[in-house]
Amino acid sequence: MTSVPVSVMIFTLNEQIHLPSCLDALAWCDDVIVIDSFSSDSTQIICEQRGARFFQNKFTGFGHQRNWALDNTSPKYKWVLILDADERVTPELVAEMSEVFKKDQEQVGAYRLRRRFYMWGKWLRYSSLYPTWVVRFIRVDRVRYANRGHAETQEVEGEIKSLESDLIDENLKGIDEWFERQNRYASKEADFELEQEKSGLKLLELFSFEPLKRRAALKRFAWRMPARGAVYFFYSYFLRLGFLDGKAGFVFCSMRAGYQSQIAIKKYDSRINSKKA
Repeated sequence: MTSVPVSVMIFTLNEQIHLPSCLDALAWCDDVIVIDSFSSDSTQIICEQRGARFFQNKFTGFGHQRNWALDNTSPKYKWVLILDADERVTPELVAEMSEVFKKDQEQVGAYRLRRRFYMWGKWLRYSSLYPTWVVRFIRVDRVRYANRGHAETQEVEGEIKSLESDLIDENLKGIDEWFERQNRYASKEADFELEQEKSGLKLLELFSFEPLKRRAALKRFAWRMPARGAVYFFYSYFLRLGFLDGKAGFVFCSMRAGYQSQIAIKKYDSRINSKKA
């Protein structure tokens, strides 16, 4: 496969189950960089066997880790694709990225793309609220990150445009690991939401033409709704047609609704404990 002038950064922690397929889908790239949070499995061995450049840095948040990678790994190219190890690049996405360099894109700082979520070997097209847009194809000198709850947000210098091809997201670590991870995420989200609620709603952003702003505004509105787990289930299973994914859709919508309830409970607990302090 012809090389595309793009560096790829993959962020890992004990990802031996995902790395082979993730790396195999990057045969077109001659600058694969793995930033690891001190894995205890075979992550490093797999990376070295496949010729990826391997770095390690203590994880303090997704935003901090992305910035550290941009500052300390010397990407070969000015355009970088950001991946997690459970994500895979499709040939269609590679072809679309290669077209970017045939156009004058100096005004563009980053591209957003859609993530296609799989679970139990099935694309959960409706219950995962597809399309979920993520900013992952970036100019190294135009983007900085900040921690945002369990995830991150980015500040982009220049325009953000969209790519049409999807990124595949399929986690194979099993349901127990999923629940353990969601518990950690819920704690971080609860702390983040409590802090953000001090600045109030931004209702005008609900009508923004920018999908990422619109999504963030919708989330801020949803934080304040009573019975948010039940509301989320109704929204994802009925309004967003999650039932069309069959039994898997019902189970996944229930799981995600439980996650929303977990955040609400952690916020309630935090408020009670702060009053006692």
